[in-house]
Amino acid sequence: MRWEDLRSSSNVEDRRGEGGGGGGIGFPGGGAGGLGIGTIVVLLIISYFTGINPAILIGGAERMGGGNSRQEQADPQTQAKRRQAPTDQSGQFASKILGNTEDVWSQILPQQTGKQYTPTTLVLYTGGTRSGCGSAQAAMGPFYCPLDKKVYLDTNFFKEMAQKFGVKGDFAYAYVIAHEVGHHVQDVLGILPKVQARQQRASSKAEANALSVRVELMADCLAGVWAKNSNDKYAELEQGDVEEALNAAAQIGDDALQKRSQGYAVPDSFTHGSSAQRQRWFMAGYKSGQTKACDTFRSANN
Repeated sequence: MRWEDLRSSSNVEDRRGEGGGGGGIGFPGGGAGGLGIGTIVVLLIISYFTGINPAILIGGAERMGGGNSRQEQADPQTQAKRRQAPTDQSGQFASKILGNTEDVWSQILPQQTGKQYTPTTLVLYTGGTRSGCGSAQAAMGPFYCPLDKKVYLDTNFFKEMAQKFGVKGDFAYAYVIAHEVGHHVQDVLGILPKVQARQQRASSKAEANALSVRVELMADCLAGVWAKNSNDKYAELEQGDVEEALNAAAQIGDDALQKRSQGYAVPDSFTHGSSAQRQRWFMAGYKSGQTKACDTFRSANN
């Protein structure tokens, strides 16, 4: 992927290297925001089997426990430092991919949906930080917080993808960022709050999980829509790039993850979709380049 010539985004907060690995926030008891590490592990397990954003669960637990789940208010000097353009390769890469998503979605979202695109902010951190949804932890992986409209990414996640799952290549990592930006697009379109309301009314865990799968597969498809339109305009993709994204989708499918961890898959517990589903929906977006091709809620064949 020829990403070096893409435009860098100014909507990046670089919190890496801040004290305590938590964006200047202490983590009493070895946990986040006053929660013990055992509680966090339980909440992450609940998140996996319900599809609820782990940051929201942790933020809710903090509020119930009297903790402060608000995003910390950094002093002006810290805020200014965070807004400085990253100088390392992973930071520059993330900034340029974000800038490219802004250029693409600002053009095609109004054309295809009649909605104006408002950019998200990408927060880079190491270990842990504070989000509008509560404490962000590296163990969560990248996520989008609809409460503060920001994407959170520990850039070490890319190393973990390579070491644990054999996922390598610039475009595979770009796909991860584009997927999270896809959730922001869903938010701009008003889809996320509707789905969250439906999940709260769900009669079973399996039903709530199925809704989560549709949200995640749509984000995969929207990542494909971005990739198609970006390449049509900037021609940044190289031979093998699409295959890198498909390999990433395959390695982080729910069935692949479950088989790797426990030896078998439980479809009713899926929250992101199977490997085949994730690949198929990314390609649906990539082949069409159209947001309307990503309606996973009306599709009978997820």
